Amino acid sequence: MKKIIVFSGAGISAESGLGTFRDKGGLWDQYDINEVATPEAWEKNPELVLDFYNQRREIAIKAEPNAAHKSLVDLEEHFDVHIVTQNIDDLHERAGSTQILHLHGEILKAECTVNKSEVVELSDPKMKMGDLSTGGHQLRPHVVWFGEAVPMMLEAERIVSEADIFVVVGTSLNVYPAANLLYACKKTCQKYIVDLNELSNVKYKNLKLYKGKATEQVPNLVKELIEKNE
Repeated sequence: MKKIIVFSGAGISAESGLGTFRDKGGLWDQYDINEVATPEAWEKNPELVLDFYNQRREIAIKAEPNAAHKSLVDLEEHFDVHIVTQNIDDLHERAGSTQILHLHGEILKAECTVNKSEVVELSDPKMKMGDLSTGGHQLRPHVVWFGEAVPMMLEAERIVSEADIFVVVGTSLNVYPAANLLYACKKTCQKYIVDLNELSNVKYKNLKLYKGKATEQVPNLVKELIEKNE
């Protein structure tokens, strides 16, 4: 069975109502990164950081998987599918995908500020100061902040290196180190990207563009891949 790796970013969840970060009008136009999404911000004002992620979490919980998320599930009947996502929402899971690696963490989880290997599911979507780990330390959002290492990066590269087909959807390939994943593909790997824009600055071999919205183009691509595999 051929292996498909899907690399997803904020664009796939944007049509579910989750704001992107870097686009015009995105979250980083509304918030100062340094105040809400860095280790230094946490040290300076943890209440503000918790409030920022509480708002993000509330929006994520209300959001629903869209046609792009749902169509990727159909691939699992024909391929060995792994999703590597930069997104911290759980829309891939709720759509029904079964093998998902979150590069940047998961907003519905928390981690211990001292023992980062202790990750827990949140029972209350609103985190607050005084929420403690089993070791008695403050919990923080289970997300990778700017300036922190991406702990799942090596595992993502390993998975991508085994891909027969690599699909990029909802990310501009301008965010590093995640953008390096395309280089982890083997030479024979077929590559597809779903994007609203032309790829004038991206030059890769065996790369086909599906230009348009994720909810429109991902189902088209999924249909093509399944037909080719039959």
